Amino acid sequence: MIHDVRLAGDGVRLDPLAVEDAAALWPLTDDGLWAGMVTSRPASVAAHAEHVEAQVANPTTLAFTVRGEADGEVRGTTTLYDLAVAQGRVEIGSTWYGRAFWGGRTNPATKLLLLTHAFDTLGLNRVALRCDARNLRSAAAIRRLGAVPEGVLRSHRIAADGTVGDTAYFSIVRGEWPDVRAGLEARLA
Repeated sequence: MIHDVRLAGDGVRLDPLAVEDAAALWPLTDDGLWAGMVTSRPASVAAHAEHVEAQVANPTTLAFTVRGEADGEVRGTTTLYDLAVAQGRVEIGSTWYGRAFWGGRTNPATKLLLLTHAFDTLGLNRVALRCDARNLRSAAAIRRLGAVPEGVLRSHRIAADGTVGDTAYFSIVRGEWPDVRAGLEARLA
């Protein structure tokens, strides 16, 4: 089944996101980490469980809990969303990790698994990534993956605090995938 995907490698494991994961995920969040998201930071484990329920219920989303491969420690979440297999495209997003996992192997390993699944397993032609244009840290991380900047959609999103922001768009297309894969593998070597 397309929604029961499990991926593992390079020190991370991606398991289908489950409501039961909310208790381990919620303590990893804080207001600064959640800044720029279009939803408010869940105020409790129960509220985070409702947030997870909504993600899991979306039929065009493959939502994952990111864990340590060896120890199963919860590190954060990521998704493949707006999956349109017939159109050959998907977006990677709703990715966040607890601060202890910033700047290390977690993000490149996670993205290598997701991109491999998208291009090699699902046979897609395009993977898009986006972030709030004010989030320079996320934009830099997306560029380091090898994604190509496509532009900025102006006044594209309303953040949970009501501010209107721009969205920076990036993509990786099938012809770029071999070089992107090699770059990620080199980072993880």
